[in-house]
Amino acid sequence: MNVVQPIRDQTKINKMYEILRAKRERDIIFFLLGITVGLRISDLLTLKKEDLYKPHITIVEQKTGKTKRFKISGYIKKYIIPYADSLKEGEYLFKSREGKNKPIHRCTAYKILNTAAKKCHLQEIGTHTLRKTFGYHFYQANHDVVMLQELFNHSTPEVTLRYIGITQDSIDKAVDKVKLI
Repeated sequence: MNVVQPIRDQTKINKMYEILRAKRERDIIFFLLGITVGLRISDLLTLKKEDLYKPHITIVEQKTGKTKRFKISGYIKKYIIPYADSLKEGEYLFKSREGKNKPIHRCTAYKILNTAAKKCHLQEIGTHTLRKTFGYHFYQANHDVVMLQELFNHSTPEVTLRYIGITQDSIDKAVDKVKLI
Protein backbone atom coordinates (compact mmCIF):
# COMPACT_ATOMS: atom_id res chain seq x y z
CA MET A 1 0.00 0.00 0.00
CA ASN A 2 1.35 3.43 -0.92
CA VAL A 3 1.71 6.08 1.75
CA VAL A 4 0.12 9.39 0.84
CA GLN A 5 0.99 12.70 2.43
CA PRO A 6 -0.76 16.02 2.91
CA ILE A 7 0.32 18.95 0.78
CA ARG A 8 2.19 20.90 3.46
CA ASP A 9 3.51 23.76 1.34
CA GLN A 10 1.04 26.55 0.53
CA THR A 11 2.90 27.37 -2.69
CA LYS A 12 2.33 23.79 -3.86
CA ILE A 13 -1.38 24.10 -3.03
CA ASN A 14 -1.49 27.31 -5.07
CA LYS A 15 0.32 25.60 -7.94
CA MET A 16 -2.13 22.67 -7.87
CA TYR A 17 -4.96 25.20 -7.89
CA GLU A 18 -3.54 26.97 -10.96
CA ILE A 19 -2.95 23.73 -12.86
CA LEU A 20 -6.44 22.40 -12.14
CA ARG A 21 -8.06 25.76 -12.85
CA ALA A 22 -6.66 25.59 -16.38
CA LYS A 23 -8.34 22.20 -16.93
CA ARG A 24 -11.98 21.72 -15.99
CA GLU A 25 -14.07 23.71 -13.56
CA ARG A 26 -15.30 20.47 -12.00
CA ASP A 27 -11.72 19.47 -11.19
CA ILE A 28 -10.79 22.71 -9.44
CA ILE A 29 -13.99 22.64 -7.38
CA PHE A 30 -13.21 19.02 -6.48
CA PHE A 31 -9.75 20.05 -5.27
CA LEU A 32 -10.94 23.14 -3.38
CA LEU A 33 -13.77 21.36 -1.63
CA GLY A 34 -11.57 18.38 -0.86
CA ILE A 35 -8.90 20.43 0.91
CA THR A 36 -11.38 22.56 2.84
CA VAL A 37 -13.92 20.10 4.29
CA GLY A 38 -11.83 17.05 5.20
CA LEU A 39 -14.17 14.38 3.85
CA ARG A 40 -13.06 10.99 2.65
CA ILE A 41 -13.18 10.70 -1.13
CA SER A 42 -16.09 8.25 -0.92
CA ASP A 43 -18.17 10.89 0.90
CA LEU A 44 -16.96 13.86 -1.15
CA LEU A 45 -18.09 12.23 -4.40
CA THR A 46 -21.66 11.78 -3.10
CA LEU A 47 -22.30 15.52 -2.70
CA LYS A 48 -24.97 17.09 -4.88
CA LYS A 49 -25.79 20.64 -5.93
CA GLU A 50 -28.38 21.27 -3.23
CA ASP A 51 -25.93 20.31 -0.48
CA LEU A 52 -23.90 23.46 -1.08
CA TYR A 53 -26.74 25.83 -0.27
CA LYS A 54 -27.31 24.55 3.26
CA PRO A 55 -25.66 26.21 6.28
CA HIS A 56 -24.46 22.75 7.36
CA ILE A 57 -24.26 19.54 5.38
CA THR A 58 -25.17 16.29 7.08
CA ILE A 59 -24.03 12.99 5.62
CA VAL A 60 -23.70 9.41 6.77
CA GLU A 61 -20.09 8.44 6.28
CA GLN A 62 -19.80 5.48 3.96
CA LYS A 63 -16.81 3.97 5.78
CA THR A 64 -18.02 4.31 9.38
CA GLY A 65 -21.80 4.64 9.08
CA LYS A 66 -21.54 7.61 11.47
CA THR A 67 -23.42 10.83 10.88
CA LYS A 68 -21.19 13.77 10.09
CA ARG A 69 -22.26 17.40 10.10
CA PHE A 70 -19.97 20.03 8.60
CA LYS A 71 -19.99 23.43 7.00
CA ILE A 72 -18.29 24.85 3.99
CA SER A 73 -16.34 27.93 4.94
CA GLY A 74 -17.70 31.19 3.55
CA TYR A 75 -14.42 32.10 1.87
CA ILE A 76 -14.53 28.95 -0.24
CA LYS A 77 -18.24 29.22 -1.08
CA LYS A 78 -17.51 32.22 -3.31
CA TYR A 79 -15.60 29.83 -5.60
CA ILE A 80 -18.03 26.96 -5.40
CA ILE A 81 -21.50 28.54 -5.61
CA PRO A 82 -21.10 29.88 -9.19
CA TYR A 83 -20.17 26.35 -10.26
CA ALA A 84 -23.13 24.87 -8.38
CA ASP A 85 -25.45 27.42 -9.99
CA SER A 86 -24.57 25.92 -13.37
CA LEU A 87 -25.80 22.47 -12.29
CA LYS A 88 -29.35 21.14 -12.26
CA GLU A 89 -31.13 20.16 -9.06
CA GLY A 90 -30.12 16.67 -7.98
CA GLU A 91 -26.90 16.62 -10.01
CA TYR A 92 -23.72 15.36 -8.44
CA LEU A 93 -21.09 18.06 -7.95
CA PHE A 94 -18.45 15.91 -9.56
CA LYS A 95 -20.45 14.41 -12.36
CA SER A 96 -18.91 11.83 -14.65
CA ARG A 97 -19.11 12.31 -18.38
CA GLU A 98 -20.25 8.69 -18.59
CA GLY A 99 -23.90 7.91 -18.05
CA LYS A 100 -26.63 10.06 -16.62
CA ASN A 101 -25.88 11.91 -13.41
CA LYS A 102 -23.27 9.63 -11.91
CA PRO A 103 -20.32 10.89 -9.88
CA ILE A 104 -16.78 10.37 -11.07
CA HIS A 105 -15.10 7.21 -9.81
CA ARG A 106 -12.31 7.11 -7.24
CA CYS A 107 -9.84 6.22 -9.98
CA THR A 108 -10.84 9.32 -11.95
CA ALA A 109 -10.41 11.44 -8.82
CA TYR A 110 -6.96 9.90 -8.36
CA LYS A 111 -6.00 10.63 -11.98
CA ILE A 112 -7.11 14.27 -11.64
CA LEU A 113 -4.94 14.76 -8.55
CA ASN A 114 -1.99 12.71 -9.72
CA THR A 115 -1.72 14.47 -13.09
CA ALA A 116 -1.63 17.90 -11.42
CA ALA A 117 0.71 16.66 -8.67
CA LYS A 118 3.26 15.47 -11.21
CA LYS A 119 3.32 18.95 -12.74
CA CYS A 120 3.98 20.34 -9.24
CA HIS A 121 6.69 17.75 -8.55
CA LEU A 122 4.67 16.36 -5.65
CA GLN A 123 5.05 12.73 -4.67
CA GLU A 124 3.09 10.47 -2.35
CA ILE A 125 -0.22 11.85 -3.62
CA GLY A 126 -3.51 10.00 -3.56
CA THR A 127 -7.18 10.68 -2.96
CA HIS A 128 -6.57 10.81 0.81
CA THR A 129 -4.16 13.69 0.20
CA LEU A 130 -7.13 16.10 0.12
CA ARG A 131 -8.39 15.02 3.54
CA LYS A 132 -4.87 14.94 4.98
CA THR A 133 -4.13 18.41 3.58
CA PHE A 134 -7.23 19.79 5.30
CA GLY A 135 -6.22 18.09 8.56
CA TYR A 136 -2.62 19.24 8.41
CA HIS A 137 -3.52 22.90 7.81
CA PHE A 138 -6.41 22.79 10.31
CA TYR A 139 -3.95 21.58 12.94
CA GLN A 140 -1.34 24.20 11.98
CA ALA A 141 -3.97 26.95 12.27
CA ASN A 142 -5.63 25.78 15.50
CA HIS A 143 -3.25 23.35 17.25
CA ASP A 144 -6.35 21.53 18.47
CA VAL A 145 -5.79 17.85 17.86
CA VAL A 146 -8.86 16.85 19.90
CA MET A 147 -11.19 18.85 17.67
CA LEU A 148 -9.52 17.44 14.57
CA GLN A 149 -9.79 13.93 16.03
CA GLU A 150 -13.52 14.56 16.44
CA LEU A 151 -13.84 15.89 12.87
CA PHE A 152 -12.08 12.83 11.49
CA ASN A 153 -13.79 10.33 13.82
CA HIS A 154 -10.40 8.96 14.89
CA SER A 155 -9.98 6.89 18.05
CA THR A 156 -7.06 8.82 19.58
CA PRO A 157 -5.15 12.09 19.13
CA GLU A 158 -2.05 10.05 18.29
CA VAL A 159 -3.84 8.42 15.36
CA THR A 160 -4.84 11.85 14.09
CA LEU A 161 -1.33 13.31 14.39
CA ARG A 162 0.16 10.32 12.58
CA TYR A 163 -2.55 10.48 9.90
CA ILE A 164 -1.90 14.15 9.04
CA GLY A 165 1.89 13.79 9.06
CA ILE A 166 2.65 15.78 12.22
CA THR A 167 4.33 12.77 13.83
CA GLN A 168 6.56 12.37 10.75
CA ASP A 169 7.39 16.11 10.79
CA SER A 170 8.46 15.79 14.44
CA ILE A 171 10.60 12.73 13.71
CA ASP A 172 12.24 14.48 10.75
CA LYS A 173 13.07 17.55 12.87
CA ALA A 174 14.47 15.39 15.67
CA VAL A 175 16.68 13.45 13.24
CA ASP A 176 18.00 16.71 11.78
CA LYS A 177 19.14 17.77 15.27
CA VAL A 178 21.43 14.75 15.67
CA LYS A 179 24.99 15.84 14.85
CA LEU A 180 27.57 13.10 15.29
CA ILE A 181 30.48 14.53 13.38
